[in-house]
Amino acid sequence: MKDVRQVIQYFPNNIYNILVNALTNNPQIEKNLQEIRVRVGRPILLKGRGIEAIVEYLVTQQEILQTLEKLCDNSIYAYKNQISQGFITVRGGHRIGIAGTAVVENDDVQNLKYITSLNFRIAREVLNCSDKILKEIIDIENNNIYNTLIISPPGKGKTTILRDTIRRLSNGIEEWNFRGKTCGVVDERGEIAAMYRGIPQNDVGLRTDVIENISKSKGMKMLIRSMAPEIIACDEIGSKEDVQAIKEAISSGVKGIFTMHGKSLEDVKNNSDVNFLIENKLIEKVIFI
Repeated sequence: MKDVRQVIQYFPNNIYNILVNALTNNPQIEKNLQEIRVRVGRPILLKGRGIEAIVEYLVTQQEILQTLEKLCDNSIYAYKNQISQGFITVRGGHRIGIAGTAVVENDDVQNLKYITSLNFRIAREVLNCSDKILKEIIDIENNNIYNTLIISPPGKGKTTILRDTIRRLSNGIEEWNFRGKTCGVVDERGEIAAMYRGIPQNDVGLRTDVIENISKSKGMKMLIRSMAPEIIACDEIGSKEDVQAIKEAISSGVKGIFTMHGKSLEDVKNNSDVNFLIENKLIEKVIFI
């Protein structure tokens, strides 16, 4: 229950005690817990892999605000940029989604006020989950990788697999005589490395540099200019800007591993920008999960 307690410590004492009791009495939920959802005036929902439990306690607006203050180290203003993106990442890589009333200026969300919902997503690394696909990604003969696109529907683990793939490529794989590579990760939404105060909370390898809270297209260009990665990686590509940055990266000799949402090759073809990468052999391997 270590990971779970790391998360529920942010709740006021009464909710903390209620959650400890609920999880103790439901070991199946505790073992598989993925989300804790709290909403003003609603019961607490505990969600796991294919299971859900309802905790019959109505959360107040004050308790939501108290929780948010603890998440922000009692300085909500200091976390304004994260809040405007709709989430906060805390120690351990756990990510808390935030919903409320958006404050919009010039079509950009500047802040959220009247916070009414929090979604605690429990971060759990799955080490070596990339074993099966690594054999497809690595070009052993040349001690390099193939430019790869990993595709799966939401929630099927592509980010977890991408993270572990980066870790293995960065550290090197002794049994395959694969030398570790300098990797650059563009972590636009903080889901890969889960940085907390600039320090990755997830293991992304000893030769990996991370830039977060920046668009994938800008982040790729910055990393290539400043950190000279041999491999660049980012999650959930899809826009014209993403594809243009990937084209430039690959053309400069950098290898890449990327993910996108989809269920089939047809979904890829429906995105003309990403499909361009495949048709022009800039992407050499496509892996479906």
